Amino acid sequence: MKELQHLNKYFLKYKKQLLIGVVITIAARLFLLYTPRYVKQIFIVIENYSKNTITKEVFKVNLSESIIYIIGAAIIGSVLTFFMRQYIINVSRYIEFDLKNEIYNQYQKLSLNFYKKNRTGDLMNRITEDVSRVRMYAGPAIMYSINTITLFIIVIIYMINASPKLTLYTILPLPILSIIIYNLSKEIHKRSTVVQEYLSKLSSYTQESFSGISVIKAYGIEPQTSVNFKSLANESKEKQIHLAQVQAWFFPMMIFLIGLSNLLVIYVGGMQYINGEIQSIGTIAEFIIYVNMLTWPVATVGWVTSIVQQAEASQKRINEFLNIEPEIKNNLNTPTIIKGNICFKNVTFTYDDTNIKAINDISFDIKEGETLAILGKTGSGKSTILDLIGRLYDLDQGTILIDNLEIKNVNLNSLRDSIGYVPQDAFLFSDSIKNNIKFGNEAATDDDVIEAAKNAQVHKNIISFNNGYDTKLGERGITLSGGQKQRVSIARAIIKNPKILLFDDCLSAVDTETEEKILKHLSKISKGKTTVIVSHRVSSVKNANKIIVLDAGKIVQEGTHDSLINDDGYYRHLYLKQSSEIN
Repeated sequence: MKELQHLNKYFLKYKKQLLIGVVITIAARLFLLYTPRYVKQIFIVIENYSKNTITKEVFKVNLSESIIYIIGAAIIGSVLTFFMRQYIINVSRYIEFDLKNEIYNQYQKLSLNFYKKNRTGDLMNRITEDVSRVRMYAGPAIMYSINTITLFIIVIIYMINASPKLTLYTILPLPILSIIIYNLSKEIHKRSTVVQEYLSKLSSYTQESFSGISVIKAYGIEPQTSVNFKSLANESKEKQIHLAQVQAWFFPMMIFLIGLSNLLVIYVGGMQYINGEIQSIGTIAEFIIYVNMLTWPVATVGWVTSIVQQAEASQKRINEFLNIEPEIKNNLNTPTIIKGNICFKNVTFTYDDTNIKAINDISFDIKEGETLAILGKTGSGKSTILDLIGRLYDLDQGTILIDNLEIKNVNLNSLRDSIGYVPQDAFLFSDSIKNNIKFGNEAATDDDVIEAAKNAQVHKNIISFNNGYDTKLGERGITLSGGQKQRVSIARAIIKNPKILLFDDCLSAVDTETEEKILKHLSKISKGKTTVIVSHRVSSVKNANKIIVLDAGKIVQEGTHDSLINDDGYYRHLYLKQSSEIN
């Protein structure tokens, strides 16, 4: 139960509803317990009538009263049971909602390193399957536990008052049941953990297969993918069966023990009636009803125990992520006004997951409103610089200054709100094109969206679609071509009107003519904005105020376009090569 203590804050949050639910539960059980008492009364009335100790009229009146009381108590008990479920089960839904939001917010806070080390399917499984199992603990498990405890206490008191000896024989099998439950619960907890792990593996494999379906089809490996999925599904099925085999013992054992209790009631009660120890056969009928009333609560003991064990296993998996301290923390609560001055001083950065030193002792300055271009071979560290400016990672050594403030002392939300970022791999959501562009500025009007699309040279493409800007995109924007996705991504950054624009090789999928048009518009839009352009094309960077060339994480060349083409190095060779290709 240690892992489930995380939910205590939610129980306190909804303590009022839970308390009302508990009171209603107790009241509902009290009314339902009228049934066995008045059944006994019916037997007594029948016995008295058969002995001619009461008249026929009295018999009818007493019988009618008992039946009316039974029906009335049943109706009231049923209504109260309805409200019991409304209060307690609804609380479990509130807790499910809150817990999912807590997990999601934690996911938002965690750094890119976290997502490199964990698979998407596993993350999804913890916020869906695991939370669902925890909800069963927060709702049904608690409700039936309260119901069972209440019923046990009241029923046992009533039974002892009616016949202590018969009560002793009736509850004799219960300690055996407790021992069985204890041993089975430990095994269920162990097997539940394994089941959830395999569900995560299955979810991860499925998610990756669907995301990479174009690659799977292109390589014609659908049969092998299906074989792998079937193998993983079979392993998951076997683990589920192993868990079910243990769970399957609960109900048969309980039914057997309850049946044994009924036999003991009939035999012992019958002997007591013969010996005159109990005055009415109605007492035996009353005890049989009590025993059967305990059947479901006793049965739920095993079911609830199983739920609790599974919930604890799931909450443990959830807590593993909730307890992770975000690597990137917002160290300043008050907003920061960003102007756009950026300074790197002897910055070094190594990726944790690969131990690759992406940036090695780099220094440069970008003044507010200037444009910096970065070129270099693949893997030279270009994209890493953009990630560090957005503080998606924290550097190992050196200092990054934003407007002369160390980047860790700049309000994180203010920093990222002031950045318009166009990634190398343009990511679009499964939504309309209009909403994908407005993602950069949700308050933007339709005219703003169209203007941004025109500046990104994608407006004509969009209006050629049947639904225009309302065209729904497939997952990751698969409906569009590579160049169209890049241009929609550029429009998304433009519409934000940020102080800092970061372009990560975002024109690689467009032709040179479209590139020229986009750059022409960007030169107007980026006036007064600090702009960093990463590219493999000299044509994209030649108008920048400053150009740096990276190689193996180090700056090997630095200057303007005019100075660099006169310097025998990587930039000149790239310029001559691309110029000859154009000609």
